[in-house]
Amino acid sequence: MLDFIGDEELGIDPEWDTSVTDWEDRIRNGLSLIPKLPLFDAPAAKALRIFCRLKVPDLPGTPTFGEICDEWVLDFVRVIFGSYNPETKRRMLREFFLLVPKKNGKSAISAAIIVTAAIMNERPQAELYLIAPTQKIAGIAFKTAKGIIQLDETLSKVFKIRDHQKTITHLVTDAAIMILSADGDVVTGSKGCYILVDETHVLGSKHKAPDVFIELRGGLKSRPEGFFLQITTQSKDRPTGQFEKELATARAVRDGEIRLPMLAVLYELPQKMLENKSWRNPKTWPLVNPNLGRSVHLEDLINDMRKAEREGPEAVALFISQHLNVEPSIGLGTGKWVGALFWEQATRDITLEDILSTSDVCVAGVDGGGLDDLLGFGIMGRHRDTKRWQFWSKAWADEMVLELRKEIKPELEALREAGDLTLVGNLEEEAFPEIVDYCVRLRDLGLLPEENGIGMDPEGVAKIVDALTEAGFAIEDMAAISQGYKLNAAIKAAPVKLKNGTLVHCGQRMMAFCVGNAKTEARGNAVIVTKAQSGSAKIDPLMAMFNTVQLMSWNPQPRQIGNLGDFLNNPVMVV
Repeated sequence: MLDFIGDEELGIDPEWDTSVTDWEDRIRNGLSLIPKLPLFDAPAAKALRIFCRLKVPDLPGTPTFGEICDEWVLDFVRVIFGSYNPETKRRMLREFFLLVPKKNGKSAISAAIIVTAAIMNERPQAELYLIAPTQKIAGIAFKTAKGIIQLDETLSKVFKIRDHQKTITHLVTDAAIMILSADGDVVTGSKGCYILVDETHVLGSKHKAPDVFIELRGGLKSRPEGFFLQITTQSKDRPTGQFEKELATARAVRDGEIRLPMLAVLYELPQKMLENKSWRNPKTWPLVNPNLGRSVHLEDLINDMRKAEREGPEAVALFISQHLNVEPSIGLGTGKWVGALFWEQATRDITLEDILSTSDVCVAGVDGGGLDDLLGFGIMGRHRDTKRWQFWSKAWADEMVLELRKEIKPELEALREAGDLTLVGNLEEEAFPEIVDYCVRLRDLGLLPEENGIGMDPEGVAKIVDALTEAGFAIEDMAAISQGYKLNAAIKAAPVKLKNGTLVHCGQRMMAFCVGNAKTEARGNAVIVTKAQSGSAKIDPLMAMFNTVQLMSWNPQPRQIGNLGDFLNNPVMVV
């Protein structure tokens, strides 16, 4: 929409381009991830002098940050404060995003930066926020900032510390550092001038996060000298919600895909190294741990990795996300359902239309449908030449699910945007007819088998059965598939076929979400996947897939093929 507006009209100085398109080469060679920028020397030098003289309260001998910090930290601090134009009182870069693994001094650096900002600040009664992920860590952050102040004789006279309020007030400017927690309502009517979010992946995963970030950024609009800084590790689970958006924006700025007054420094491995699982080699770990040899040591990381490997995929996934910034995926998941380990490798660039045009037979599965549930539907086709099984899915949900399941609201909205989920006012009136339409078209094409072509849990599906019956389906077309131990064969067979490539899917976000949520429970010799075990994280479309796996394992035979061209040209089936 802004194609007709150039950078100059938007106030973006080309000299302040923060993209680092060669970041992969830089990180492989241990070079700086910060581009060359026309910093303002005076504020940059002053801030760096202040930062470097601050003492670290929790290290033996209380050394200064200047003594313990590597050059990458000093460069980052220099850019934060050197982007401020002292003549115009405006900051050329308004936002900063640092993605760095645990144990690289992140929390201590955060506290020192916010104290430096309070000293550099010129606005009377300015508010400075340091937002920590939990109440406990907020307490640690406050203790660190407090310790920094108390270890400096001059600063002890300039600042007043209020322990019960977790605030530190500058006695000259009356500016206040406020240590807030992401556990509570961190912002209401933000007046923050300098904002530092520690561990964005925690705050960003909360259902209120979009509103909080709007408040934080809104308060900055009338404070042109302020900044918004995020320092975080990678998420422990697949990035979702506001954190997913913040991370995507940071990567886009770094890669030159979008121009914003923002600096993004991300210590993460290049995509090819991730695909090759180069993170398994400890020789790659220094690439993403810039403080290695200072606050974190290679031998400790190696020992932690060895322990994680003994404990299983869940522990390995946690280790590499927190210490190597490897973005979690269901393929590195917790092993809750073993098929998750092979889900991503079974992704193919196919659509529902591709499945229908290449299959000799298709079966359908249905599951779920409560007010706080997803109504999952899936189609499994058997390729007429290779006999490979091909799966596609769709889901519906009552609009009330956004209120009833606020903890997953950001993900549900993302699924809706992706086209995998449709929110409706009435499932029976809006979703059931669509399911019937899919089944009718499969039948009209001759892709539905003579019997047992539609599988569903026999409980709570009377209305769907009635709708199918009214559309001309016989009871023989439908198969009752219980969701307990009777699905054991499908739950165990699917991972085998995913691994050997005889079951593939369309790579839909919704299925990745459900597969990642699936937890298993042993019942005697059987393995079951239950909604109760998976809690509020939805799995209904996956259960629908298990129904289709069960039906397809019975080796269904196709009816006579209908007119596929008429079907594909039907606008109702555009997905």
